[in-house]
Amino acid sequence: MFTPSSHDVRHFFCEALRKRRAGEILTPMDALAADWIDEHPEYHDELNDAEEAVARDYSVEGGKPNPFLHLSMHLSITEQVSIDQPRGIRAAVEALSARIGAHEAHHQVMECLGEMIWSAQRHGTQPDTDAYVECVRKKVK
Repeated sequence: MFTPSSHDVRHFFCEALRKRRAGEILTPMDALAADWIDEHPEYHDELNDAEEAVARDYSVEGGKPNPFLHLSMHLSITEQVSIDQPRGIRAAVEALSARIGAHEAHHQVMECLGEMIWSAQRHGTQPDTDAYVECVRKKVK
């Protein structure tokens, strides 16, 4: 199993933006990442310098949002929807997207995803994917 470090993730996103701007061939994952990066121009300056991005601290105390976490969550949700895993996430996200638009839907789903991960870590349990999907479904109403 491939487990990238935070440095690997940061380099990946910086490189996806660089390739997109240079008109280079993108892998399918590069293309997905670059599409989400395009949706977040507020992150472009931070992604322009990979070495600075790797060195930067995005702790909660710093008060600055972590663009790499945010973009990684977009990719995770995109993958979950594409394979409908956990079961039901595709329909829930599609229904929410139809109501408020795909990008804003992803941001709403991120709240549910973050809550699921936080709860599992706090309680030392497996992520409750049923609760996650139900959280997204509730946002549709």
